[in-house]
Amino acid sequence: MLWAKQPYTGHRSIVSIKFLSSVIISLPMRTVPFLISAVATAGLVFVLNKQWGSIPPLGKFISPQHGFWQNAEPAGQSFNADLHFTDLKGKADVYFDERLVPHVFAENDEDLYFIQGYLHAKFRLFQMDLQTRAAAGRASEIAGKKAINFDKEQRRLGMVYAAENAMKELEKDPVSKTMFDAYTKGINAYIHSLKASQLPIEYKLLNLQPEEWTNLRTALLLKMMAKMLSSGTESDFANTNAQAVFTPDELKLLYPQTPDSLLPIVPKGTAFDAPGIVPVKPATADSLYLGKKEPVTFSEEDRPDIDNGSNNWVVAGSKTKSGAPILCNDPHLELSLPSIWYEMQLVSPTTNSYGVSLPGSPFIIIGFNDSIAWGVTNSQRDVKDYYEVKFKDRSKKEYWYNGEWKATTLKEEIIRVRGGKDVKDTVAYTVFGPVMFDETFSTRSTHKRNLAVRWVAHDASNEGMTFYKLNRAKNYDDYLSAISNFQCPGQNFVFASHSGDIALWQQGKFPARWERQGLYIMPGEDSSYLWQGFIPQAENPHSKNPERGYLQSANQRPADSTYPYFIPGSYITARGITIDNYLSGMTGITPEDMMKLQNNYFNTTAQDVREILLRYVKENELGEKEKQYLGIVKDWDLMASPDSKGQTLFTMWWGSLQESIYTDEFRQTKQNMKWPDAQTTLELLKKDTAMRFIDNIGTTQKETIEDVVTGSLKSMSAMIDSVSKQSGKEFSLEWYKRNRPGVYHIMDKGKKDLLPFARTNLHVGGAGDIVNAVKGSHGPSWRMIVQLTTPTEAYGVYPGGQSGNPGSKYYDNYLDYWVEGKYYKLWYMRDGDRTDKNVKWTMKFGR
Repeated sequence: MLWAKQPYTGHRSIVSIKFLSSVIISLPMRTVPFLISAVATAGLVFVLNKQWGSIPPLGKFISPQHGFWQNAEPAGQSFNADLHFTDLKGKADVYFDERLVPHVFAENDEDLYFIQGYLHAKFRLFQMDLQTRAAAGRASEIAGKKAINFDKEQRRLGMVYAAENAMKELEKDPVSKTMFDAYTKGINAYIHSLKASQLPIEYKLLNLQPEEWTNLRTALLLKMMAKMLSSGTESDFANTNAQAVFTPDELKLLYPQTPDSLLPIVPKGTAFDAPGIVPVKPATADSLYLGKKEPVTFSEEDRPDIDNGSNNWVVAGSKTKSGAPILCNDPHLELSLPSIWYEMQLVSPTTNSYGVSLPGSPFIIIGFNDSIAWGVTNSQRDVKDYYEVKFKDRSKKEYWYNGEWKATTLKEEIIRVRGGKDVKDTVAYTVFGPVMFDETFSTRSTHKRNLAVRWVAHDASNEGMTFYKLNRAKNYDDYLSAISNFQCPGQNFVFASHSGDIALWQQGKFPARWERQGLYIMPGEDSSYLWQGFIPQAENPHSKNPERGYLQSANQRPADSTYPYFIPGSYITARGITIDNYLSGMTGITPEDMMKLQNNYFNTTAQDVREILLRYVKENELGEKEKQYLGIVKDWDLMASPDSKGQTLFTMWWGSLQESIYTDEFRQTKQNMKWPDAQTTLELLKKDTAMRFIDNIGTTQKETIEDVVTGSLKSMSAMIDSVSKQSGKEFSLEWYKRNRPGVYHIMDKGKKDLLPFARTNLHVGGAGDIVNAVKGSHGPSWRMIVQLTTPTEAYGVYPGGQSGNPGSKYYDNYLDYWVEGKYYKLWYMRDGDRTDKNVKWTMKFGR
């Protein structure tokens, strides 16, 4: 292959010979003598300049002057440049270190964000372009008809509507508008400077051109993040379907609000004030929880990963060796190449901030400045509800509301489809929000229900300015002021300062709900079930300088049952337990200790579950192979390390046991339901191993815990044997071979089409409920540790590289460090460092 994978010392060619050959041989070319006539020549020109299906025009694509060859970056590529733009107000310099991290020094803030936009576009243009087109429901323009339903869903969810509302707020603030305008101008300055030969390889493969950037596209990117982090935290459809199988008491048992083992974000025992708002429960609300309900057969095309979470924690100087606070953060997201993050330092007279930015949006999102450090994890709170509305007729022009027919606002959507005809769709907007599902959307629907969606992300907001202010914050009050207007997605903002303060706030715009409001699809024929207000910001769960000397969040419920509001969500409990257990026993903490904790593989869930498995398995009924597997689980060190066979067998056995417990109940309906999470099942078994779900429905024999534990081990063994026989290979028990960690190109949703642009079969362990939360292509997208000594000592790494060009050695050169659990020391450059040996290249900007 031309793709010569080097140890990051030289360039690699963009396209494999196999790929190039498949492109060439698929063209309808005739074998003709070389000198047959100008007609043949003209035909060849036509063939080479025409797009054939998904194959780009080969003339342009293989052109030595303009084609993919130009994307192969030389090993000794220089990034020095002297650039001039009339939109700049002064002079600025960008100093690149050996990892291609830019340290931007500007004379004013406008120039600072102009240059940030320019650099984002230079190194990540296609990524920004693709993400915002997809956010707007325009993926079909690139992917063709297979993306039509995705685009319909984006538009029916109201992604552009949400971004337009955000724009109103963004442009209302003159400082905000000025900074976003400058950022947008910087992106467009780079786009306008591009030559055909400089286009990112993806544009050449797709025969596509980059589009002009706008502030709306930045708003769309932020709404895409809101969807990723808040649109998968509700289970209204699944819960509604579960009512057909379980009683109200069983639903509370299987889907509890507060786990017994919870170690919340806000330390237990924290006293909460009386609620500032008490929502009134409608008289008819209890009927929502009684009896079978009409099933929901809709399913979302692009439901975010439920494990889109993160870890962050902060320890006070009283627990560290240096006497200064240490703050840590590792957000867990879908991993991609190019990476979701772009590392940089931004310096002007008003800020000196370092960390990771989000290409397509200005500011540092997670990082530190010369006074504070901050990080974020996802709140996992439910901020999206569905309401069933009744249209007057199929025109959708009116719907029944508060005793009368009320006019909808109809928006016609035209979806451009690559290689096909345009698709028209009409979305009706109601007092609740857009009608996301109805009889015209998705052929999978057989129950013609009209479901409108109310989502906090639809409300006018300006989340970007939170980070503008954090980049300049000097103390706790500045931090609190910065985050106080952040609305969606709800986040856990962790904080530490050089003055010694530590804090953690769960911040967002959260509906004040009556008990169990929003767990199920609600009636939409009047205002009874509307949200009645929002939890006052000051009453969001938070803690500052706790006596115990540390705070942590890992997507668990933020507060115990004494918190005075109903706060449903898709919480994850186990990681928080692990982190809390470690931090509570640690003293004299160093950054190296925190590195070990971020890369920790201890399986807290397995620690408890294994006791149950070993106590109730009937060893005398096991075959030789089953006893061998049992022995591996017995001797396992409870670490989900890459080569662990115990982690693999435990995961399979525990999964088999859960299937054995619940499958008979879930087979009672064909509709989608949410299985009880592992923590709930564990807690149910610890309390009652004779619970009714152990005994299978429809069997004459009464199954016991011993029966299902033993049977699930036998089932697991049989499955392993069956897979081995079918494949003709021995079943590999090493955990990384089953977990299949990998980082794929952002365009490769199926994880198979652009493998030359990916890194697969990474030798790394972890799981979604483990601190090092690697699960397939999902996991820690940025690991950061900041010790607030003087000077600040910081470390970081992400699974990718600074460049979005697969032909650059900076495309994925951080990945090996990330896999090995290593970190780079972050160079917090000062003005006097301009001639430092760490500077490898310099870009000069001026008018």
